[in-house]
Amino acid sequence: MKENEFDKKNLFGKGKDNTAYAQYFVGKSYLNPLTSSNCKLFFANVTFEPGCRNNWHIHRADKGGGQILLCIAGSGWYQEWGKPARSLAPGDVVEIPANVKHWHGAKKDSWFSHISVEVPGENTKNEWLEALSQEEYDRLNNLTR
Repeated sequence: MKENEFDKKNLFGKGKDNTAYAQYFVGKSYLNPLTSSNCKLFFANVTFEPGCRNNWHIHRADKGGGQILLCIAGSGWYQEWGKPARSLAPGDVVEIPANVKHWHGAKKDSWFSHISVEVPGENTKNEWLEALSQEEYDRLNNLTR
């Protein structure tokens, strides 16, 4: 899907270059915060260009916490450490428990957007880890041909 076609389907818009977190992504991503920093629940539309994905990471929490992804446009991947990757499409919902190592992003030939919801909890913080290897990412994308 071409970028202009994708933009018509991306209901909440791409937002701005995700420069604050660029070091934790392979490829270019965009961030469009949907709630203010004063809100108890943080919602943001995260858009990944084709081939973009974030590093393995963990949403740490002593109690509660985690993340929810509401997929809204394009096609992507989600994977928890030690488990097979899951293909994502508009309408899919991913519930990520606290303290689970995972990554998510676009397929190599598709733009992808999801609404990211940070689940409130006690002593929450993100722990960013290593990038998914290019070999593993390529292997996943070759399965969809």
